[in-house]
Parts: sequence; structure tokens; C-alpha cells
Amino acid sequence: MSTQPRRGGNRYRRPRKDPVRILAFEALRAVDERDAYANLVLPPLLRRAREKDPAQGGLDARDAALATELVYGTLRRQGTYDAIIAECVDRPLREVDPPVLDVLSLGAHQLLGTRIPQHAAVSATVELARVVLGDGRAKFVNAVLRRLTAHDLDGWLERIAPPYDEDPEEHLALRYAHPRWVVSALWDALGGGREEITALLEADNERPEVTLVARPGRATTEELYSAARATGEAVPGRWSPHAVRLAEGGEPGALEAVAEGRAGVQDEGSQLVALALAEAPVDGADARWLDACAGPGGKAALLGALAAERGAALLASEKQPHRARLVERALRGNPGPWAVVAADGTRPAWRPGSFDRVLVDVPCTGLGALRRRPEARWRRRPEDLAGFAPLQRALLRQALEAARVGGVVAYVTCSPHLAETRAVVDDVLRELAKEGATAAERLDARPLLPGVPDLGAGPDIQLWPHLHGTDAMYLALLRRTA
Repeated sequence: MSTQPRRGGNRYRRPRKDPVRILAFEALRAVDERDAYANLVLPPLLRRAREKDPAQGGLDARDAALATELVYGTLRRQGTYDAIIAECVDRPLREVDPPVLDVLSLGAHQLLGTRIPQHAAVSATVELARVVLGDGRAKFVNAVLRRLTAHDLDGWLERIAPPYDEDPEEHLALRYAHPRWVVSALWDALGGGREEITALLEADNERPEVTLVARPGRATTEELYSAARATGEAVPGRWSPHAVRLAEGGEPGALEAVAEGRAGVQDEGSQLVALALAEAPVDGADARWLDACAGPGGKAALLGALAAERGAALLASEKQPHRARLVERALRGNPGPWAVVAADGTRPAWRPGSFDRVLVDVPCTGLGALRRRPEARWRRRPEDLAGFAPLQRALLRQALEAARVGGVVAYVTCSPHLAETRAVVDDVLRELAKEGATAAERLDARPLLPGVPDLGAGPDIQLWPHLHGTDAMYLALLRRTA
């Protein structure tokens, strides 16, 4: 590259490569270009960077923590930052090239969402732009960021968000960085007033703790807790007797029980719905259990371990062969009998009335896991609900057909949206009652989770991030009666 003086006598200076911000930019591009999820893209990028020599762009623990905050923080508040950036550019936002917008969003998060000094945030972002976009577009980035510095986040929100009294949903959507339709749906499911919905939206914007599960018969909570404490801070789970929570930055893979598959990473909400199914009373035999939508295998591994303690067998079914292989890996080493089949739960590979307990954790919008997948809130659309609805109903119907009379079915979603939870169960029970062949009744699931507060009026259970510190898992327990 030429180092000849430019006009005015200023020598050309090569841009400084900042490995932290370059890595964050690469992660954002992967999320944007490949519809990838940050929680899948970022860990391997960080692992490779931490393995490098610092002189060659390697990252230490502090650098990795900053890169993680830049990625998750930028994605979490993407919609709000877009609205603010739109006030600072001279063209419609859709006409800004996506890589340029990613750099601007990274800059906006540093300026508005972190304690990085203003001058450092601008300087570092412009240097990043020079490296990944070139000098010409770096000038554009610099100009926009200078305009951004006119206000802090609260100042910008005062400018772009309508007053709460005039438009409460849009006010909350911009202040707490959720699409308006998601705010509306969560509010409908939650009920209550401003204080309650605000607490939920704030909880959605917090990074969740890493929660581990000790699989019964393979590892104990005491073993897992002791090992986790030896490598960093750890505390017992809040509600599940099998849970251990790691402090921020804890490395699950460094624990022997996790590396050997005797324990795993699993949100307490997922543990609780599996435990509720395992504890639900069944009439008669209790020897055959089914996980009808088992991928990637976390709930199947816990159910398989619980089944083994009672001498029961688990069949785990997953439609996608590559996900079925993940289920096999999760169940490997389970002390009891189990099998995995690659099968469509709407076209069963088993005889009707074969199982005593059935779990059907249906595909859904994932609005209950926005803490873990912050980009999902901007990726989902209201019309996605219509795409999931027929599948959810078909899977629940077939799950009820798979259960024997007196057996129990757990219908589970990682979404609190009413169209994916109570509406599905209500519709299926209504249809079955009209047809008269198969019948089922709701069970009160709340007594099966003793010690867990704020479970509502029942009989179904809705967990919440702000009340329980879990993903927003929904559970309906149904006993087949005919």
C-alpha cells in the first residue's frame, strides 16, 4: 500500500486492527447474512481467538467478555438503535449497506449502552470501519457517530419514543427494544399493568445465567456444584433439585461431568417441565415414556435418566436426522433402556396407545427465550404464528393418540404467546370432544412443582424470566380418558 503523502502533507496511516471489534463485527455479519444465532456463532469465534497468541490477535478473558457484550448488546437493542441511527443519516435506513449498518450499530451500542468513553467509542468504531469497510465509508461512519453523540440513550428515547400515555406499546417497544407486536403479545399473555410488563421486558434484556443439570443416576448435584465451585463461582438452582447455576463467564465444558455427558447445560424452565411430567400421576403401568419432539436432546436426557430410576424405557423421536444424532449423543451412557428414531411426530412410527408418559415440546416462535437469542425478536414476524399453528395442533393430537388411556401428555412450548399455548390446547380438546373417539382432561400442573411461586390460576403453568429467572416455558398436562 502506498505511503506517499496526501494533499496537505498528511501521511497515510494504516488503520489499527482491533481484534475485539473485528470479531464482534464478524459475528454480526454471520447473524445477518446466514440467519445464524449469536449463541451458536460466537463461542467458536471466541475459542479460536483465545487460542491465538496475543501478538497475533488473540484475546484474553477480558477481551472475550467485551466482544460478547458488544455482540449481544448490539443485537438485543437492534431495533432501538436502528430508530436512533435513522435520525442521524441522510437517507432511508434500507439504503445503508448492511455491513455499514452493523458497524454503526456497534458504535451506537458503545456510545449508548456501555461505559466506554465517548471519544474512545467513536475512535475505535471509525478504525473498525477503515479496516472492514475502507476509508471512504469510514468517513460516513464518523459523521453519523458524531451526530449520535448529541444525546445519551435516555435523551434519544425522549426524541423517538411517543409518551406512554399516548401509545404505551410503541413507548415500551422503543424503550425496551422489542418489536411492537411482541410487546403486545407478551402483555396479553402476562396480564397486569405497566409495572408487570416493564419487569418482563427488562428481564428479556438481561443476559441469562448458565444453568447446568445433573442427570440423575449419572451425576449428582453435589458433584456438579463442587466441581463448578472449584473453577469459579456457582450457586444451587432456584427450583430444580438437579440444577446448578454458574457465574457469568463460567465454562461448562471445563467440567468433567459435562464433558462426559453426565451433566449438561439446560435452563431450569426446561428442567421443570420435564420434572412435572415425570411426577404427574398415571393410572396403572409406568413403563414406557415417549419424547415426541426430542431434538436436540436436553429434555430427553433428563427424562431418560428419570425413567431409568423407575425401570422405565424412553423412546425419543426427532424428525431431522442430524438432530436425532444429537439426541443419541445426549442419551449415550444413560443407565436405562432407551432408543432414538428419526420420525415425524405427526406421522407416528409407533402404535397408538403405547405410552404411559408423553412429552411433546413443539416447534414455536421461541419468544420465551429472547434472553438467549436476542436476534430472534427482530427475526420473527406475526405471520410466523400461522405457520406453526397447524403443526402444533397436529403434534398434540398425535401425542394424545400415542398415550394409553390413563396416561399423561405434557404439551410444552418455549413461548408464552397465547396462540401457541392455551389456544392450541383448547382447540385440540374441543376438536376431540366433537369427534368422540379420543378424549383427554387437563391436570393441574402447579402441585407438581412444589416451592415454585407465582404459577398463576392454573391448571396450566407459565414460567417467566422476571418471576422465575427461567425461559418463558409453558406447560399443559393432559390425561387421556378415552
